[in-house]
Amino acid sequence: MSSVKYIFVTGGVTSSLGKGIISASLGKLLQARGFSVTIQKFDPYINIDPGTLNPYEHGECYVTDDGAETDLDLGHYERFLDVRTTQANNVTTGRIYNNVITKERQGEYLGKTVQVVPHITDEIKRNIFLLGESGQYDFIITEIGGSVGDIESLPFVEAVRQVRWDLGANHSMVIHLTLIPYLKAAKELKTKPTQHSVKELLSYGIQPDILVCRTELPLSMEIRKKLALFCNVNVNSVIEAIDADTIYDVPLLMKKEKLDERVLAKLKLATKHEPELEQWKTFLGKLKNPVNEVNIGLVGKYVSLPDAYKSIAEAFIHAGSQNDCKVNVRWISSEDISKETVQSIFESLDAVLVAPGFGERGLEGKIAGIRYVRENKIPFLGICLGMQMAVVEFARHELKMDASTTELNPKTKHPVIDLMEEQKKITNKGGTMRLGSYTCKLKKGSKANHIYGDTVIHERHRHRYEFNNKYLEQFEEAGMKAVGINPDSGLVEVVELKDHPWFIGVQYHPELRSTALNPHPLFVKFVEAAMEYKKNLNR
Repeated sequence: MSSVKYIFVTGGVTSSLGKGIISASLGKLLQARGFSVTIQKFDPYINIDPGTLNPYEHGECYVTDDGAETDLDLGHYERFLDVRTTQANNVTTGRIYNNVITKERQGEYLGKTVQVVPHITDEIKRNIFLLGESGQYDFIITEIGGSVGDIESLPFVEAVRQVRWDLGANHSMVIHLTLIPYLKAAKELKTKPTQHSVKELLSYGIQPDILVCRTELPLSMEIRKKLALFCNVNVNSVIEAIDADTIYDVPLLMKKEKLDERVLAKLKLATKHEPELEQWKTFLGKLKNPVNEVNIGLVGKYVSLPDAYKSIAEAFIHAGSQNDCKVNVRWISSEDISKETVQSIFESLDAVLVAPGFGERGLEGKIAGIRYVRENKIPFLGICLGMQMAVVEFARHELKMDASTTELNPKTKHPVIDLMEEQKKITNKGGTMRLGSYTCKLKKGSKANHIYGDTVIHERHRHRYEFNNKYLEQFEEAGMKAVGINPDSGLVEVVELKDHPWFIGVQYHPELRSTALNPHPLFVKFVEAAMEYKKNLNR
């Protein structure tokens, strides 16, 4: 029998309780005890991946080094554990059914009737075990998306039941995350929703080993005993998950509740040593006790749902902690920016980041905002579409071109940003962009070179459009330098402005590589530049 231990995290009562944060926090505690851990997410929606989903539907689409478009929870896993995830860490119902139908078309089932059980559940189980077969991990934590009782989650829950039976005792366990609501009128916490959720799980043949209870108020021993009695768990396996100031508090709160100890006891494992969390505590201490403060504008088209830019927001937290600085992110809709409004929106900011995105909506607002920060020497970071709009703005106002991106205007006279040649023949939208980690060579002596401390870097991409190299010479002569180039394709990856204190545009997504204990250098130096700008203005 495999020595890998499998932990399943399910949710009940309502979605968005924080299964991803609890999974990442448990993973962090086990990792801090010396175990090797990875986390995977099983999503019940029928999309093959979230790549074609509007960010308002599902938040940010997180991209891994190997080019998988995944759920934003994988970002939490990487930011907490500092362990890279892959295509195998995120599986959807769509991918499961796609794999099964492909096998059926190829005749792999030898004429059998293809059914949810055993064929769909077998494919889910195959994906559950995939990471464990690599021999790299002591623990595989599997988060099951959605809530117990959802129709679309049923095959996953059934697969978990089978896996537990297949593995035998002490090789797997289930943690059920649930809600203990506080009724203001009755002035008490209510356990009934949790009892019903566990009853639902039991009806599918799964007895949870540990209950993690989301709550606004502390759980009394009386409530813990009641939950233990009605949900068939030990009283010390009822874990309180009280609302925290920051998600990065959760590993310490879970340690205080002894979640990791309960897991190890249930799986009959000896504790290697107490969790080594000094670095984490230092990060948290600096995060909570900043000595500086800056206001940074984040310009995008999905700002009414901050989860659409989750990795950027978290990268600012990491970089702020590193700089002993509180970063106040001002969420600015690019549709609100015009020549008339730009000064009133931007004059109180210490730096501006123009975020990634797709489509033409809000592009002119981004261009107006970038012109303002360029001309007023405000620190600027453009990511992906943000870099592309910086190129368009510079072409229009410095090179006096009637320029645009072909995404905004396919018939533009000067397509300074254009669709990549290999993209022009593509009709399918899902998984067809330039995705994953690519090499970038930085020019010696450039600002980017100093920031990274290296000339060769690797960053993650997610885009279809690129800087049009036909115009490269004109841009360089006018002062916008291409300081980062992909050595294989010659495509521009990083641009800098010659006569500006801090103006950088990158074609890739640096936010995807920032973690709590390893903040991304671009964000660290960007926050530093904002602090310097504020200091020079004496405000």
